[in-house]
Amino acid sequence: MSGHSKWAQIKRKKGVADVRRGQLFTKLLREIIVAVREGGPDPDANFRLRMAVDRARRENMPLENIQRAIDRASGRAGEAAIEEVVYEGYAPHGVALIVDTTTDNRNRTVAEVRNILSRGGGNLGEAGCVSWLFDVKAYIAIEVPGEDTDEVQEAAEAIALQVMDVEGVQDVRVEGDVVEVYAELADLKRVRDVLTQMGLNVTTAEKTYLPKSMLALSEKDTLQVLRLLERIEELDDVQRTFSNLEISDAALAAMEGEG
Repeated sequence: MSGHSKWAQIKRKKGVADVRRGQLFTKLLREIIVAVREGGPDPDANFRLRMAVDRARRENMPLENIQRAIDRASGRAGEAAIEEVVYEGYAPHGVALIVDTTTDNRNRTVAEVRNILSRGGGNLGEAGCVSWLFDVKAYIAIEVPGEDTDEVQEAAEAIALQVMDVEGVQDVRVEGDVVEVYAELADLKRVRDVLTQMGLNVTTAEKTYLPKSMLALSEKDTLQVLRLLERIEELDDVQRTFSNLEISDAALAAMEGEG
């Protein structure tokens, strides 16, 4: 299983990386604001905004909060500007790391990320220092419902066979109860819409940084890196982290057990 998949699985099973609901709402609202400023306030015409709103609604965010964020981003005066900033660096043991943030204060955000990395045995690098180790892709997750593991696995594999025939899809992976679909970033909206029209349970559609190769560590070192990633993602300004860490089944079970 890819590091991307297992890291997402850890976060899901531990409750969105143990983030408090208020903190989660902060992250979601910032994503909505950035999406509006990038593509306008109409979800029907702004795919990124539609996905941000869909995720917020799945997390039971009140509609008035969502609308307030859209209004704020549409030009309400007196609000601090929120922007996307991507940081690159290394976690311990040479693990390449990309940190995707939305912030109204770059100085605060970079100081917080640098502090966690430094205290955890990593370091923050210059732009471009690790991005060459990743491909930028569209990532779409299809969750397969069910209680019986064998039935879910069988259903996921059947869905994967269907999805492979969709135009624009480059890779499909079955990871437990999730079918992962990869495509060119420019095809994200079209592929997501096709999969939705097929009646599939699309739960994520976003840009991802896909490692060109994975780095395997001992279970102890893997857990050290995973704990560092958790601390980074607990920051209000951090939306996502991406790494080239290979997560073994043993490390996955140990990390989930810490929940």
